[in-house]
Amino acid sequence: MTATSKKALRLYRAMRLPLPRLGSIRNRILAFALMATIVPSGITMGLSYMQSRRALEEKVAQDLLSASEQTARAMGVWLKEHLYDLRVFASSEEVANTLERGQGGSPNSGRLGDYLQSLHERFADFDVLSVIDLRGRVVGTSARRGSSLRLPKRWMEGLRTQSQSVGDAYWDESSSKGKLVVVVPVQSSDGRVIGGFAAEVNLKSTLALLKEFAHDSGGAIHLVTSSGAMVASTIGITQRTLRSKLNPSTLDRLTNHHKAVVNYRGITGRRVVGALEPVPQAPWAVVSELESDVAYRQMDRSRDFSLLLFVILLVAVGASGYRFGVLIARPLDRLTLAAAEVASGDLAVDLPEGGSGEVGSLTIVFNHMVSRLREGRRALDEINDKLRAKNEELERLSTTDGLTGLANHRLLMQRLSDEGSRSNRSGRPFAVLMADVDRFKEYNDAYGHPAGDDVLKRVATIMRDCTRAIDCVGRYGGEEFMIILTETSIAGALEAAERIRAKVAATEFSGRHITLSIGAAEFPKHADVPASIIALADSALYEAKRKGRDRVVEATKGVTVRA
Repeated sequence: MTATSKKALRLYRAMRLPLPRLGSIRNRILAFALMATIVPSGITMGLSYMQSRRALEEKVAQDLLSASEQTARAMGVWLKEHLYDLRVFASSEEVANTLERGQGGSPNSGRLGDYLQSLHERFADFDVLSVIDLRGRVVGTSARRGSSLRLPKRWMEGLRTQSQSVGDAYWDESSSKGKLVVVVPVQSSDGRVIGGFAAEVNLKSTLALLKEFAHDSGGAIHLVTSSGAMVASTIGITQRTLRSKLNPSTLDRLTNHHKAVVNYRGITGRRVVGALEPVPQAPWAVVSELESDVAYRQMDRSRDFSLLLFVILLVAVGASGYRFGVLIARPLDRLTLAAAEVASGDLAVDLPEGGSGEVGSLTIVFNHMVSRLREGRRALDEINDKLRAKNEELERLSTTDGLTGLANHRLLMQRLSDEGSRSNRSGRPFAVLMADVDRFKEYNDAYGHPAGDDVLKRVATIMRDCTRAIDCVGRYGGEEFMIILTETSIAGALEAAERIRAKVAATEFSGRHITLSIGAAEFPKHADVPASIIALADSALYEAKRKGRDRVVEATKGVTVRA
């Protein structure tokens, strides 16, 4: 074994001692066995779980929506029946006559008091029946003792617009009952509203109605106002319940997701799923709820059982895969060592061919591969030499103008940025010249593009000859040129510009005299941002053209507007 082979062997053993090699054949077989178990089993279990959960969610949603719809209809009928009874009571002549005559005597005495008392005895849902005038004063009541009437807010507006007014639910301390006040109009013979017929409705009758549609366990149905205040609930009608209120954001979600269920935290603090259904022709809504734990308990148990089976299967398959991987990996150790030598750069490896089956075939293929690698290395070295030369040429072309051989726009911008950074570090200035061939378009039109191209190339040569090697001369675009003068003040820039202008003016061109207009700017004298130097030099260039062309103009600080 060569010294290189021994080094590779030591490296291989050092790698395998601390922990198993994640890339070994044995571990790959183990990983494959595990993946072959995890992927199909996981997908099957996942799809089954999602389908089962979706079906359960649809069933829960259907049950909640059905419960809320049926309860809303039932509550609508309940309210309609009670309002109908009150309208029948209010149509009595005794009620209208008493209101037209005005209050006289005690409200619970006389014929009106007897009439109201008889109604109270026959209709148990109404705790107190009262007749009120337009000022809200009680002119008749079924109550034996005087008691205040808790009229709804804006009850008169409700009577005029909706022929009814339904108040908020409240807790009556004297009777320890949940109540709400309902008022219907009392009309005279000519149809005028002359008062109201009010009833304190005992909410106990709503409790049995709500419980009829509630879920057997973990479910609740609430009757709430449009603002989320509690009217009645299957969890009980108590002082605490009636003071409860749905969270405004929860109420908005329930309202906006009508005909759908919403997950939220209920008034008891538990996570629930619920649905809302408005009560027809009433300022209420029914919210049907079911605790999330109860709703999905069956699904959670099924999930836990499936996960347990999955883990048991995973352990069994993993143990079998590991054992099988060990049996296969042992004959491949020799190939692994040889591959380590090749990886270290030693292509002189040549394994003795022997053995049978896949390992013998793999040895032959390995030797052939190493032989081809040796040939490939020689060919690759030749290709790399050619690519290096090509890349250098491409780099030159990517930064050079094809016509003039000067720097192109890309290289100019890079040099400008570099010069700005260098100037900021060293505190030394640099200058920018912007030059334009005067009346170049006229020349081009008169003598043709070949002649115009020749002018640009000759001007480029003059600029290159009149500047230093460290300066950057480039074609900015069309017939416009840009020169970056390293560590040069505006005085030096004007001198260089005048030298270029004079030499171009003195040069003979075919057909017509050629001149340049040049603008000059210094960094940071005229601007402390490199990009602004171009604009200032360009403005100076156009100032030179306005003044008659064939001249050099220094930039004015902060002025960049072209004429």
